[in-house]
Parts: sequence; structure tokens; C-alpha cells
Amino acid sequence: MTRLIRSTGTTPGGPPPGLTYPEVGATGFAVLPDGYHHLRHREPIGRGRAAFEAAGTAVTTWRMHRASGARVHTDAVRAAPGVRLRVAVGAGRFAYAVPCEVVRTVSEERRVGFAYGTLAGHPECGEEAFVVELGSDGTVWFEVTAFSRPARWYTRLAGPLVPVVQRWYARRLGRTLRKVTRG
Repeated sequence: MTRLIRSTGTTPGGPPPGLTYPEVGATGFAVLPDGYHHLRHREPIGRGRAAFEAAGTAVTTWRMHRASGARVHTDAVRAAPGVRLRVAVGAGRFAYAVPCEVVRTVSEERRVGFAYGTLAGHPECGEEAFVVELGSDGTVWFEVTAFSRPARWYTRLAGPLVPVVQRWYARRLGRTLRKVTRG
């Protein structure tokens, strides 16, 4: 079952409390919201139910992110609506952590994953989903779906470089998940 939550207290046209965009949960729909850069990345990462279950666990327990080199700071063991986290990259003085909140989870027989949205202090504004799917032919697919736009002067200044980095990171997560699933 796909769970879509929308924070209470949303005012029409404004973001829900804490989140920096109003279209909460929109990565779960076929059409992404206008006014954002869109990212859809899908790749095969394995075959069979065992690979699907391993990948789903790796995605929802932050293992995929951590194995890719990102540090996930949260008290939650697993992604669940309302869980807040900081995803950090870099080291020492060059470390950079961005605040997010899990806005929806996917828990179906052939699909599992979650989406998080940006909180104040994030350099982008939008949402990103990480979903693993078991195809009817046994292929395990990993999909990243995102919509975002700059929220800080430096991401506006970076312009077209930001989507390039996002695509690179999506591919890196796919390679990482493939290794984690096989290992």
C-alpha cells in the first residue's frame, strides 16, 4: 500500500509547516509539479524476490545512502512519515548536511521505498523519492524521482550544474544499491 501524508495545517498555496514546498507527496504521481527541475532515473539492480527484499531494506533503513558515502543523521532506524533527518556529504570543514523529512512511504508486495522533502536550511526546495520495484519478469528496478528548484543564492548561482549533480548522485545510488543487494 502506498501511504501519502500531507502535514496538517497546510494553507492553500503555501508549504506545510516545516516543509519548504506545498506539493507534498507529488513524487508519487505520474505528473510532477510545474516550476521545478524534474528528475526521473530508473535502472535495473538485480533479479528475484531476495534481491528485491535486500534492496528494499537497504533503501528504507538508510543503508543505501550510507554505503554511497553520505552520512545520515537521524534517530529513526527506518524511514517513516514524519521522520526528520540530515543527509551529510564531505568531511571536516567541508562537510555539508541538508535537513529533510520523510513525507511518504511505499510498502507494497512489489514496491518499497520512501520520499523525503526539504526543510528550511536545505539548498534546494522540493522532494525526492527512492523506490525499489520487482518487475513481473523478476527484474529488480531502482527508481529516483525528484522535483526541485534552488532555495539559496549559491544553488541559483550554480544553475545548470545542480541537475547534473543530482543525476550523478542518482546513478551513484543505483550502483551502490546494486552492490549492497549482491553483497
